[in-house]
Amino acid sequence: MENQTSQGVKCWVHGSVQGVGFRYSTQHEAQRLGLTGYAHNLDDGSVEVVACGDAGQVEALVAWLKAGGPRSARVEKVLTEPHQPTTAYTRFDIRY
Repeated sequence: MENQTSQGVKCWVHGSVQGVGFRYSTQHEAQRLGLTGYAHNLDDGSVEVVACGDAGQVEALVAWLKAGGPRSARVEKVLTEPHQPTTAYTRFDIRY
C-alpha cells in the first residue's frame, strides 16, 4: 500500500447550513475527494464535519467548506481542529 500523508480534521460549520442539503453536498464532495468521516447536524444549528484521508484532499474539502459549500447554504464561519479518530472510518456518512 502506498504511504500517503494521512490527516484528519474536525470542522464546525456555522451559518444557514441545516435544512438546505448541506450534509448531502458535503458527503458528495468528500466522496469525490476520496475521504472518510461524517457530517452531522448539531443542536446549535451548525454542522460538524469530520474528514480523514490524504492531507491534500482534506485541505481541499476544508477550502470547499470555507468557500461556502453548496449554493443553497450560507456559511458564516468554519472552525477547524486536527482530529485523530479513535476508530477508522470506512466511508463518508451522514449522521442523524
